[in-house]
Amino acid sequence: MVHRLLDRLGIVVPLVQAPMAGSQDERLAIAVAAAGGLGSLPCAMLSPEAIALQVRRFRAGGSWPLNLNFFCHEPPAIDAERERAWRDRLRPYYEELGLDPEEPRAAAARSPFDSALCALVEELRPEVVSFHFGVPAPDLLARVRATGACVVSTATTVAEARHLEAAGCDAIVAQGVEAGGHRGMFLVTEVDTQVGTFALVPQIVDAVRVPVLAAGGIADARGVAAALALGASGVQVGTAFLRTPEATPSAVHRAALASARDDATRLTTIFSGRPARGLENRVMRELGPRPSGTPPFPRAASALAALRAEAEARGSGDFSPLWAGQAASLARETSAAEVVRSLFP
Repeated sequence: MVHRLLDRLGIVVPLVQAPMAGSQDERLAIAVAAAGGLGSLPCAMLSPEAIALQVRRFRAGGSWPLNLNFFCHEPPAIDAERERAWRDRLRPYYEELGLDPEEPRAAAARSPFDSALCALVEELRPEVVSFHFGVPAPDLLARVRATGACVVSTATTVAEARHLEAAGCDAIVAQGVEAGGHRGMFLVTEVDTQVGTFALVPQIVDAVRVPVLAAGGIADARGVAAALALGASGVQVGTAFLRTPEATPSAVHRAALASARDDATRLTTIFSGRPARGLENRVMRELGPRPSGTPPFPRAASALAALRAEAEARGSGDFSPLWAGQAASLARETSAAEVVRSLFP
């Protein structure tokens, strides 16, 4: 299966760089691709123009394959009462930082995959298109497949993996609960039932016929070896790249990663409304990592945006989504190429 994955993705080592919205651009994708892995661009927070620009810059760097990643969530109906209650809960923090909680805030920019983005994929023709939170509608997925792209999506359970295979995915990312950033869950909502990577991978491998990529808690060659031993065809790695010069986390995020411990992360809904793993900070400690009443994804992010911006300007990550996986303490301050070499010595 490893050779099948390498041939299908057009890469040298069985590594996909996890798309990390807000913490990378084409520079990280180029560095990983040049080292033999699959570079990825996270597109959910980018305009079509920004996506096209980053793809052009990536193509100018070399002739490597490229993965474009998109979200497949359903935009929620606006619940003004719930969002006001959420702002009221954050009001003491606004007052502490001298901000007006009633000032209008722009809605969080996390766009689901739609016909316009599909047309962009048809124009840009990436070698791989990956999805998070399921897959798009059948007609859109058919259009993506018609471009010749390899289609990949994330599963957090065996049932999700079977669903993705039946929908036509060419490979599946088995995302264990250790993984940083947003859970790719789409058939389930209860995070307490989520499975660890090294329990999830062999069960998904046994359940589907397509190649499986292990994700979550993999930050060195030991994790890669374990994943391959359990039947994975490759790995998807994100947190291990966050301390590289090619990544673009905020200064407070980078500093928090440098001092991360093994017990430093939590699954939280505070920053977006969906469960995501990040380094614990003040707002997570004081409100609890998954408080009740949080607006649905992605609308919870709007009320935090001003707090985050003001706190970061003061050098604080108290209100920032410091996304990281459970193996964050294994990440090293080194180049992306060296991270790839360390994973596949």
